Amino acid sequence: MTHSVLLAEDDRPIRTALERALTLEGYQVTAVADGIQALAAAHRERPDVILLDVMMPGIDGLQVCQVLRAEQDRTPILMLTARVETADRIAGLDAGADDYVVKPFEVEEVFARLRALLRRTTPDPAGTAGPGPGTDAAGGPGEADEARLADSGVVEAADLRIDGPSRRAWRGERELELTRTEFELLELLARNAGIVLDHSTIYDRIWGYDFGPGSKNLAVYVGYLRRKVDVPGSRPLIHTVRGVGYVLRED
Repeated sequence: MTHSVLLAEDDRPIRTALERALTLEGYQVTAVADGIQALAAAHRERPDVILLDVMMPGIDGLQVCQVLRAEQDRTPILMLTARVETADRIAGLDAGADDYVVKPFEVEEVFARLRALLRRTTPDPAGTAGPGPGTDAAGGPGEADEARLADSGVVEAADLRIDGPSRRAWRGERELELTRTEFELLELLARNAGIVLDHSTIYDRIWGYDFGPGSKNLAVYVGYLRRKVDVPGSRPLIHTVRGVGYVLRED
């Protein structure tokens, strides 16, 4: 299946190199040089995924992302950023981006992140999904899935309630405003409540690729998710197990 990519990058050498690499990889690519063209192309082309540079003249990548999300456009967005500070990366997630890559980057990392985003938006054929963490070898529920309401697709853990089919989540009576990646990370942790998931497992389940021990990607997403889930005055649910990974539990 050929997927379409909208690439918005104002740096011509980077844009040309990425367009060539993506085309060779089998993608159908529309390449533009600024935010205004990006919005026009997103409305016109309806791409499967958007690769969006943050720093562009006129309308920047963050603004493009905000406009598309305000229009209820849920096309997966991968941000390209030269900004390495955590606050800058969070700004992209806050604008509605699903993932980001920091420049300079390896093109294989871009490919891996695009594949992960596209897998999330391409339904698996019925019956092809294998058992994930929290299920036993026979496919039945394990300890981690005691809170799962299988028939309805709802997961409940502590005072969290996650509705998979509608991609909505609540803590108590408060609905959580989550990006696609945040939702999937929270759902993974909730489905395995009480079980420590290591970094490699989370990377594989959410991104489909382990970016290695030097990557701060997961820590950024967990930190941002905590800001939405573990608000002041509430009991923390998302815990770090140093040197291992993360777990959702009530302490």
